[in-house]
This record gives sequence, structure tokens and C-alpha cells, in this order.
Amino acid sequence: MAFTSWAAGTAYALNDIRRATTQQSSGLVFKCTTAGTSGGSEPAWGTDIGTEAADNTVVWTAVSSVFEELNVLAPNAIIELFELHLDASLHGSTDVYRWHNGVNEAVSGSIIWNSNDYDYMPVGAGGFEYNSSGSYPRPSLTLSNANRLITTLIILVNAVTPGNDLLGSTVKRIRVLKKHLDGQSEADPFAQWPTEIYLVDRKSNEDVNFVTFELATELDKTNQSVPKRAMIQNVCQWQYRSSECSYSGSNYWDKTDSTVPTLKQDKCGKRLSSCKLRFGGAGGTDPLPFGSFPGVGLTQ
Repeated sequence: MAFTSWAAGTAYALNDIRRATTQQSSGLVFKCTTAGTSGGSEPAWGTDIGTEAADNTVVWTAVSSVFEELNVLAPNAIIELFELHLDASLHGSTDVYRWHNGVNEAVSGSIIWNSNDYDYMPVGAGGFEYNSSGSYPRPSLTLSNANRLITTLIILVNAVTPGNDLLGSTVKRIRVLKKHLDGQSEADPFAQWPTEIYLVDRKSNEDVNFVTFELATELDKTNQSVPKRAMIQNVCQWQYRSSECSYSGSNYWDKTDSTVPTLKQDKCGKRLSSCKLRFGGAGGTDPLPFGSFPGVGLTQ
């Protein structure tokens, strides 16, 4: 079935199913679990299965948009789509390349979903998984290089950022049912599995036949840590006289908190005492925009 979009000021019965008015990459639609009348504006939809959204007197519960189909005796064909999004700062372009990963008895040649063309290209992808423990998945994506398209693309981006090899580009994996593709009787761009988003972290192989990339999540990129701010007790991490620090006064001190006469000599000592001189007020008790965590390590 194609899902009907939510509407304001509408009476909904128990088990009615509606979709958000904008596309949800979560792959969810919403079942009415408390009947009533919807509000004047769209509710804040949940992003996980089972989460609830209050909508005036209606309560919506998030459900999978493809669960019902997967539980029939002969489910519709599952189509796997891939998108490669370039980054202007790294690759000099925001172009998007779209492929689907093969031809079977249900689909042949290029296809259209959500008004986007997906070209046929042999694609090998593996390592996609969900788990709540251990390391993050690092899937691999292997693209056919028979027409030299990928090598040509790598050459173009390397002319912008030498040695980049498409690192930092975004890969999206989208899975849909054949009956929801554009042109089908039940076409619906809102019916899909959750979109999986990765970044190209490494080119692991390139030859005349195939190019293989190793993918990583945003949280698992090289030289990245979470949280990005270190829990430092006594050294301010803000850049002095920036939007973070916000000091723009005409009183100046050096790194030892001694008064100096000119802006050129003005250097913050990055200590709490340095911050109090600039922001503490006459009694030194005003709130401070100190860019660190003075309470770290203290015990009661």
C-alpha cells in the first residue's frame, strides 16, 4: 500500500496509518494507537520503532513502513540502492551518483525511485550490521570499474585535493520494495528501510575491474573522538577574542595576568583567573564563559 500523509484537524480511528508530510530517512510510518482529532501542526515524529508522538488528542506510534510486506508468504522483491555524495570542500563538487546493485527477474536496467534515476552497476557491499556492543561496523563497497567511471572520478577529485581518493564522500544505502519504485501501481517514496549513512574512510583497492572502499560511521572516522571537547579542568579551550570567548574589551592583560597597555600585547593566560579579569565584574563574581570544566576531579 502507498501511505497517506498526515493532515491537520482530522479525526483518526484506531490503527489508522499515516506518514509524515516530509520524507523520513528512518523508514517509519505512524499508527494511531489512541483515536482522536489531530492538531493544527504536525507533531514531532519519533525516529525509533515504538516511540510515541502526541498530536492533540491522537497518539501515534512509530512502526516500520515495510514490516507488513516482509511478513507475507511471498514478499515483494527487495531493491538495494546506493548513493555517493561528493563534498564541495574536498572534491570541488556536490554531485551525487546513484546506482542499484544488479539485475534480477524483477528489475532490469536503470530504475527510478523518489524521482531519482539509479543506474545499473555491479556493486558488492558487505559488513552492514546493527549491534549494541563492540566496535562500529566498517562495511566495504566494491564498484565496477569496467567503464573507468570510478577511476575517472577519483582523478577529478584528486586534482582538487591531492591523494583524496574520494575520502570524506557520503555513501547512503537505501533498501526499498520493487512495488514502491516510481511507475509501479503502489509507488511510494516514503516506504523504505532506514537509510544507512557512511563516509568513505579508505580506498582499499583499485584496478581495471573494481574499486573497493572501506566505509565508516561519522563516529568512527580516523583521528576523531567523542566527545570532541576534552574534559580539562584548568585550561580554557576557547579561542581568545572569538565568538566562543566573546571578549572584545579595551582592557588588556598578558599571559601572566599582568596589565599591558596595547591590544597587540593582550594575551589570555587561559586560566580561570584570566577569565575573571575580563568577565568577572567589579567583585569578580559575574558568570564566566570559561571554556573548560573547573569542577572536574572535585569530590564531595
